[in-house]
Parts: sequence; structure tokens; C-alpha cells
Amino acid sequence: MKQFFFIMGLLVFGASVSYAQTPANVKVEKVAEVEMATDGPVMTFEQDVIDYGVIEYDSDPFRYFNFTNTGTEPLIISNARGSCGCTVPTYPTDPIMPGETAQIKVKYDTKRAGSKFTKFVTLTTNEANPTRKLTIKGEVLPKPKEESVPTNNSMFNGGSGQ
Repeated sequence: MKQFFFIMGLLVFGASVSYAQTPANVKVEKVAEVEMATDGPVMTFEQDVIDYGVIEYDSDPFRYFNFTNTGTEPLIISNARGSCGCTVPTYPTDPIMPGETAQIKVKYDTKRAGSKFTKFVTLTTNEANPTRKLTIKGEVLPKPKEESVPTNNSMFNGGSGQ
């Protein structure tokens, strides 16, 4: 309880000192607030659009968005969601410290044949702007046609039929 009153006393003292400043100092504080707004966690991506290109049906579904926390505080990603069920992101759940690199792994369903696609992954973070959008795009070729091979077990193909 003593700690609580001590902390409250410090807060009241700090608030009263900050309001007792001259107008010139107030302007300096506002400039400092603007500078502080650019501090904090900042995600810097190598690229925020990944083009799968033209890919085969049922080919490698994974792509990776590499990024670095170029900010001054730990970066926390609280959520990542794809724009549809065919796009599934995986993201680091531990804080990314300033200067550390990490990646967002995205799986696109490459069994969706014969169409071009553009899908999005929306990240929710603790950055100043809390949402960020990543893009994947490409085209999946149609499923290869399976050739039927006749068997020789038919009575009509000279087989014994047994």
C-alpha cells in the first residue's frame, strides 16, 4: 500500500511540474511528442508483395515475407489473417526485438487450378499504425490430364478375361 501512495505521489508531482513550464518549453515538448511517435516497433519488409508467378497445379504452396524490426522497441504481432480460406499465414508469436529479423510464412492452396489470384494477409501489430497488408499473387496452371491406360485383361483385347 505504501508503494501505491508513493507512485501516486510521483505521478501527481510529475503532472504538476509539467504544467508549470513556460510556453516556450511546451512547444519543445510537443516536438518531442512527435519524435516519440516515430519511435517504437517498426516492421521493415524486404518486400510486401510476393509473386508466385505461373506455377504448376499442387506445387510448393509456401512463400516467406522476411522483415526486420528497425524500431526502438520490441515488435509484437498479435494476429495474421488471410483474405480467404485458401491463404493461411503463420507468424512469430514471440516479441521481435529491435534489430532482429523474422518472417511471415504464407501458404496458398495451389490446388485451385486455372486461375490468376491476388490475395492479402492482414497483420495486427503494436506498431504506431497497427495494421499492415501483405500481398501474394500468381497463377495456378490447370491440373494435368491423366491418361487412361487400357488393361490387357479384357476378353475383347485378346486377354483371357479371367
